[in-house]
Order: sequence, then C-alpha cells, then structure tokens
Amino acid sequence: MNSEHRSCRLQFGRFDVAAFGCFFVYASGTVVLPVALVALASDLGFSLFEGGLLAGGALHLGRTLSMVVAMLACGFAAGARGKRQTLGSAMLLLGIGLALCALAPTYGILFVALLVAGIGEGVVEGLATPFVQDLHPEDSGQYLNFSHSFWSVGVLFTVLLTGALLAQQVSWRLITAGVASLALLPVLLLLLPTKEFHPLAASPDRLPWRHVMGQMTTILKTPRFWLFFAAMFVAGGGEFCLTYWLASFIQMDIAGSAFAGGAGVACFAGGMVLGRMGWGLWISQHRLQPLIMYSALAGTVLSLSLPSVSHLGLLMLMLFLIGVATAPFWPSVQSYSVGRLPGADTTMLFILLSCAGVPGCGFFAWLMGVVGNWGGGLRQAFYLVPICYLTLAVLIGTDGWRVARSREKGA
Repeated sequence: MNSEHRSCRLQFGRFDVAAFGCFFVYASGTVVLPVALVALASDLGFSLFEGGLLAGGALHLGRTLSMVVAMLACGFAAGARGKRQTLGSAMLLLGIGLALCALAPTYGILFVALLVAGIGEGVVEGLATPFVQDLHPEDSGQYLNFSHSFWSVGVLFTVLLTGALLAQQVSWRLITAGVASLALLPVLLLLLPTKEFHPLAASPDRLPWRHVMGQMTTILKTPRFWLFFAAMFVAGGGEFCLTYWLASFIQMDIAGSAFAGGAGVACFAGGMVLGRMGWGLWISQHRLQPLIMYSALAGTVLSLSLPSVSHLGLLMLMLFLIGVATAPFWPSVQSYSVGRLPGADTTMLFILLSCAGVPGCGFFAWLMGVVGNWGGGLRQAFYLVPICYLTLAVLIGTDGWRVARSREKGA
C-alpha cells in the first residue's frame, strides 16, 4: 500500500523540466515537416500524388542515418563532457538544423539540413532517457513514462497548431522556424549555471573511451539484449508509421484538409499523452512486461481495421485508442530491459536500444512510402503497423515466458 501511494507522488526539479523540454522540442521538430509534407512538397517541386511518396519517406530515412551516427557517438561525448552539457549542446544543434530547414530553397538542401538536425536529435534520443534515469534511479518506469509523455505533448501541440496555421495559408517555413526557436528554453535550463544541488549539475568525471567501449561491448555480447533490440525496432516502426504518414494520408485519401490531417495525428498523440501520463502515475516496475505485451496486442487488433476506415470521425476515435495502446512501448521497453539486464550500464543500454528504435522509425517510414508507391496508395501500407505491434507482443511475451519458466525451475 505504501509503495502504491508513493508511486503517485512524482517530484520534479529544474533538470526534469529541462528533460520535458527536450522531449517536447524533439517531438515538435520530428513532426512539423511530416504534417506540412504536402505543402512542403508543392513548394520544393515534388508531388506526393505522382510517385513522390518515396521522396517523402526518404527525408526521414536520411535524418535517421545521422541520428544513429550521433547516438553511437553520444556515449563517448557524455563520458568526456557529462550528460547535461552534451544534451544542452545537442538541443542547440537541433534548433540550428531546424532553422536551416526553414530556409532551404531545394529538396537537396532540405535533406542536408535534416541531417544536421538529426545529429542533435540523435544525441537527445540517446541521452534524454538515461538523463531522467540518473535523476530518478528508483521507480524509473514511472518517471520515464511521464517524461516521455512530453514527446506526445509536443506532437499534439505541433500537429494541431501546424494544421491550423497551414489551413490559414501560413508558410511551412515560418512554422518550422518557430519550432526551432523553442529549443532555446531547454538549452538555457541545461547549460546555465545553477544553485540546485545534484550530481548532474557538477563537473562530470571523465570516462576514458576504452571504458565506454567496454560498456558497449559487454551489452552487445549479451544474447538477451538482442531481443529488446528487436522489440525497440518494431515498436519505433509501428509508432512512427502513424506519426509520419497520418497527416498526408488524411489529406490525400479522406478529408483533403491540412487541419484535418493535423487533427488526426493529434488524436493519436492525445491517446499517447493520456497513456504515458497515466502509466507514469500508476504503473509499478514489476508490471511493465504485461503492460507492453497486452498493449501491443490491443494495438494490433485496433490497427488491423485502420486501412478500411473512410469516415473521418470514426478514424479519429480509432487513432485515439491506438495512441493509448501505443503509449507505453518506447519508455517501458527501455525501463523493463534494465531489470532484465542488471549488469549493463544503463546509459549505454538506453543508447543502444535507441539505436534500434530510431532506425525502426526511419526504415518503416521509408517502407510505407515504397509500399504506397507500389501498392496504389497509403491505405495498404498501413498494414505494416499491426505487423510491427504483433511482433512486439510476441517478443516481449517470449521474454515474460522465459522469466516465468526460470522462476518455476528455481521454486
């Protein structure tokens, strides 16, 4: 009873607010261009209606590649400079990259600007989660779910505002520049001097690169790690198929309105906000495995009928419910893996798992564009979502079965 009561009393400080800001801006920067993709494509001279879906998907695939490179390097940077300083510098680079996107005159330059933003995003993706883990090593599942909810808040805020502004003929460039400016707040919270006492505010102990490499090698040699690696890959893919392509799908196939496209993504994000904040307040660490598995099964059932829906109101309701089901995947898989890999360095573990989740996002976003081009549109491509969710349920269910079997043998 005491532990359940304590689980509701989350306590936050300055660096928690900085982490919330990192997730918010990272999410905003990730979705602002997908929501504006139809207008952006028209401005830069490639049509999504005439075989341009592959070019649209390639934008995020290229961004993903730079993110993965940055994630692989961020552990070494954090070892040399500390997580706080590295994270603050990454947020600054993310803002600069988005500002360059807003100024890009051609598709090629936009692609390069996204690579710059992707470097900052990769470091944020790699370090924001272990940063929160360091702030709250106990009950990390709660704090990670709650902190990650600000990713969904960022998505919700950005898609609604972007859709509304695009409907009023506001340029996608001005909107993107506005998102870039939001990066300043977490930069200041992370890099300015503080009187708040916390080990993360102090000068970091420098870790030799050989030590960091040893942490990485130890994890990579652990067979169980690869199960969670695969789980993160499909979890990221299923979630981002919806986040990236929903707005274009609604505009092209259902409503023909930028605002309706943004509202659809907002319904999905709203479900994720509710789910992550709710689980952050109430879920206990030992219940993460069934939470992930049953949520993935629910998401599979709901998303199977998604391609056949044509009524906008019903689609919005389904997207909200799919968002609730999707909510715990990313933070809960990472937190659950800590308990299943007790000897692993948590920072390096989170970084390596993100090196699975982010490529999953990029690969499946690209694959949806390929399937959409070959299969006659995005409707059929959305069957990739239940495939990802069912695979996640099988992977986490298999690990849960192994845990139960080990307990039976030990009894």
